[in-house]
Amino acid sequence: MTTAAHAQQNKPTTHQLKVTPSTVAWGYYDAAAKPVLRIKSGDAVDVETMITNSPTRLEGAGVKPEDVEQSLRDIYKDVTNKGPGGHILTGPIYIEGAEPGDVLEVRIKKIDLAIPYAYNAFGPTSGFIPEDFGYAKMKIIPLDKKKMVAHFAPGIDIPLKPFFGSMGVAPPPASGRINSAPPGIHAGNLDNKELGAGTTLYIPVHVPGALFEVGDGHAGQGNGEVDITALETSLRGTLEFIVRKDMHLTWPRAETPTTYITMGIDEDLTKAAKIAVREMVDFLSKEKGLTRDEAYMLASVAADLDATQVVDGTRGAHMIIPKSIFKKTAKK
Repeated sequence: MTTAAHAQQNKPTTHQLKVTPSTVAWGYYDAAAKPVLRIKSGDAVDVETMITNSPTRLEGAGVKPEDVEQSLRDIYKDVTNKGPGGHILTGPIYIEGAEPGDVLEVRIKKIDLAIPYAYNAFGPTSGFIPEDFGYAKMKIIPLDKKKMVAHFAPGIDIPLKPFFGSMGVAPPPASGRINSAPPGIHAGNLDNKELGAGTTLYIPVHVPGALFEVGDGHAGQGNGEVDITALETSLRGTLEFIVRKDMHLTWPRAETPTTYITMGIDEDLTKAAKIAVREMVDFLSKEKGLTRDEAYMLASVAADLDATQVVDGTRGAHMIIPKSIFKKTAKK
């Protein structure tokens, strides 16, 4: 084989993954799930994701029938293997070479709006303060792609910062089929608004191929996601996947062009926050060459600890530290 032919053979490929009844995992992450796409490390995927709601409810809230995506109608009509959760996730994607103990690096290259509206909703048994809102309500919110704002109400426009609320891999096989709502060591429904285009998510791998799924598109969200939904919508994106044999993580981590992010997840928000802080101490000591004492101190004076979401069954916290404080001589 010539050098040019060999290079061509090893050139990363960009795959297309449409959202259809045969390419979704409705409401679950599962080590036994059958992959809908197989790719190599270094490949990218142009992926479509679907709004998590029904055509009936969307129309009932005011969406015109012609504005409901046909793919959503097809999924509701044809998909019977669903639950226990409600998210319509695209995947799973099998990444060749990924093995338990590795880390899957997911580079979020691009995110685009797929439809011109989002919804926000709450119910009597969900959200952070259901005792104050003992009924259900849903609001359709127009999205202005040109101005990149959501027209929430007269005089109130919200800047759009789209991201995928759920990006995850299959959990350990012993966990079985798990609900798509609570995030965990598999990542999943992180609802972390920092994970927009240009960021990178690192997820510990638990099964061969990783079995990555993505969905729960958000046009924007506040930290906490207090009523249990964000600006829920359909998104398209381009994701690049790298299998990292040189990394070993217990919890998901991320980085943006300007920050490093550690995460913690637990049913107890205080415990989740402690995990995020311990993860930051671990990151700073291992990656930046600090003693654990120095890392703890730096986390206190330079990092921000935020509540990611407080409504998904397991609650999330994350800690953010700016890259700008580190000189180039620091260990990377």
